[in-house]
Formats: sequence, C-alpha cells, structure tokens
Amino acid sequence: EKIGYEVSFLADSICQGRATGTAGGAEAAFWIARKFDRTGLEKIGAGWGQSLVTENGTIGHNIIGFLPGSTATHPGRYIIIGAHYAHLGTNGERMYPGADANASGVVAMTSLAEMLAMTRSIGRSYGCNIIFVAFDGKEMNMAGSQKLWDSIISGELTDPVSGTRITRDKIVMMVNIDQIGSSLAPLNEGRDDYMIMLGNPNLKRSYNDMLKICNESYELGLDLDFTYYGSANFTKLFYRLSDQKVFADNRIPAFMFTSGITMNNNKPRDTASTLNMEVLQKRIYLIYHWIEKML
Repeated sequence: EKIGYEVSFLADSICQGRATGTAGGAEAAFWIARKFDRTGLEKIGAGWGQSLVTENGTIGHNIIGFLPGSTATHPGRYIIIGAHYAHLGTNGERMYPGADANASGVVAMTSLAEMLAMTRSIGRSYGCNIIFVAFDGKEMNMAGSQKLWDSIISGELTDPVSGTRITRDKIVMMVNIDQIGSSLAPLNEGRDDYMIMLGNPNLKRSYNDMLKICNESYELGLDLDFTYYGSANFTKLFYRLSDQKVFADNRIPAFMFTSGITMNNNKPRDTASTLNMEVLQKRIYLIYHWIEKML
C-alpha cells in the first residue's frame, strides 16, 4: 500500500511528468530529499542536491544521500544505488506520468534506503558505505549519472563522515533500478512475478548465483533472467540505455534491475494503475537481500 501511494504521487499531475528543469521535476526532487532526510541518511556536501547542466543548458539536480556502513569503524569502500527520477514532462496538455519509467525505480531505491538504514540501526555492520542517488537528466543523454561520475573523477565527491574524497578505486559496485513495477512483459507466459538483472559482460557468475540463492532462501520465488529475454544483442543494447552505463564503461561492476520495456513506455498511459505493486514489493525484497550479501 505504501509503495503504491508513493509511485502514485511521483506519477501524479503535481509532478507533471518530472521533466528536468521544471517545477514538477523540482517537486519530485524535494519529495526524494525529504525521504532521505526522514530515513536518516546524511548529506554529501551542503545539501541533498548536486547541480548539473545538460547539453542544452537546462539545469538539473541529482539528489544524493549517504548511509555509513558501520558505527564502529568507518569503511573506505562504497556501493552506489541509483534510479533516475526525471522523465518526459508534458507536451501541450498531454502529461507523461512515468509510473513505471521510473517512479517505480525511485520508490524501490528509497525503500532500499529505509530497509538498509533500519537494519543498520538495529546493529548490522556493513563493510561498505552506501551512496543513494536519484538521477536527473536521464532523457538528456544521462546527464545525471555522468555528472556523478565526473564528480568522483574530479575529487568533488567527499565522504561526509571521514571527510576524504570518494575516488573511483573505492567504488565497489553500482546498482541501477530502472522500470521495475510492471508485469506486462513476462519472461514466461503466465508468470507475472519476474525480474531481470543485467551486468557488465565478463563479470563473475557469483553475482547471479547469489541472486538465485536469495530468491530461493527467502522464498520469494521470482522468475529470474540474466539476459534481456534471451537475446545477446538486445541484452547488450538494453544494458547501455540506462544510468549504469558510465560506471560499466569505467570497469565498475554495474547492475541493472528491471521488469523490461512495455507498450506503455514513454506514453501518457504509463500510470500507477498499470503496475503490479505486490510483485514490485517482492522485487524490492529480493534486491535488498542480494545487496545485503554484497556489503
């Protein structure tokens, strides 16, 4: 019920399709920042926002929150968990709600922040710090994820606990969540409870194996695939269409979780009512358990 409400808010007319540089996009950004604040994440820098300028001069903002890995010893390793919040906005009187693309991913990401922060608060110690990022500028050549990477390379991104620079050699893994709320493009007929995980070519199979183990151990029973519907060509193409691309290009282990492209993509009918919230919740639980094993 909670995730359904949150997806509905981000896909509502108040956010006006969440286009970069618009009032609706700012509404979504403020909502994400408030979520991070209530979750108990820390700011990186003076505020939650990281400004960026797209190729056409539009100003956008990534929203970044930080969860320290341990209360006792502060690790010098980082995992990035991201999802893009910007979408297509409006065209005349037509609004593109972007419920699946990508309000679903944003809500999954903020839910993971809540779950991991809660687990940490009751005594779990992680071997990595976690950087949560809501990316802006996805529809503008993935400007948000490129800005985050550039800030890592330039030394601008600083650990709020240790005060040290977060450099590329300290980034252990990047996880991107993009379009994860639908059951309209099943892997196998009759199975609406499915999920796809894609990673860099030549990554160790242990990442995939751990997802399978979590799926079985926690009795989630999702139908899993590690290709894009069995096609090597489409797997390679689809993997390069979202915000994990810049990290993969720089040899960071980078993963994308998705429920695939549907006929509602980039259309006004991509509304919250078309999503499967029960299956979305299962997907979030599975990603949470998998990340916990990676930390």
